[in-house]
Amino acid sequence: MEILLVEDSNMVAKGLIYSLEQNGYKINHKTTKKDTIEFLEKEKTDLIILDISLPDGNGFEIYEKEIKPKKIPTIFLTAKDEEDDIVQGLESGADDYMTKPFSTRELLARINKILLKEKRNSIIEIDNIKFNTDKMVVYKNNEEISLTSLELKILHLLFINLNKVVTRKDIIEKIWEWTGNDVNDNTVTVYLKRIREKIENDIIYTVKGIGYRIDEK
Repeated sequence: MEILLVEDSNMVAKGLIYSLEQNGYKINHKTTKKDTIEFLEKEKTDLIILDISLPDGNGFEIYEKEIKPKKIPTIFLTAKDEEDDIVQGLESGADDYMTKPFSTRELLARINKILLKEKRNSIIEIDNIKFNTDKMVVYKNNEEISLTSLELKILHLLFINLNKVVTRKDIIEKIWEWTGNDVNDNTVTVYLKRIREKIENDIIYTVKGIGYRIDEK
C-alpha cells in the first residue's frame, strides 16, 4: 500500500515516514506543489496526506486540479485550525482533515478507516452477484462468471449506477466509445439478454422504452 506524503517540514515528514513505514506502508515524500504534480502525472498512489500550506502553492489547488479527478483518497494536513479551512477541505471532497499537532496513532486509525472503506467500495454485491470493480471480475455464489470484455463493461456500467436508469442511448454511446463500432437498439437488447443468461439472475430491471437499472436490495 503506497501513500504520497506532501509535507514541506522535513522534521514533521521524518517522523511520519518512520511511523507509516513501521506500519507497512510505502511512502513517497514531496515538499512542493510542483514536485507533487509531476509525481501524480507519472505515478499512482493509494492515498495522499496533503499539507495545505506549501512553499510554492496551495494544497487545495493541487487537490481540485490534480487529485480529485483521479479520485485518490486524501487527508488534508495543516497547522491551520480555522473553521473556514476545515469546511473548505471537507466540502471540496477530501476524506478527512487533521490539524497540527496531531497524534500519529490517530492519523494511522484514520488512514486505515479510509482504506477499508475504499476496499469495500471496490466490491459491489447485489443478491448473489458480486462485482469486483478493481479486477473487473464478476462472481455468482463466489464462483467467477465468464463474460466477454464488452459484456463486463456493460454490466460494470449498470453496477456503478445502482438505483439509476442507464438509458439505451447511454449504452449505445459507451459501446461506440469502447469499440468504435456503431450499434443499434437491437444490439443492446442482445447484449443484455446474454448478460442475463450468464449471471442467471434477475437483478437487471428493464425500464420499458428507456433503459436498464440495478437496484440495491
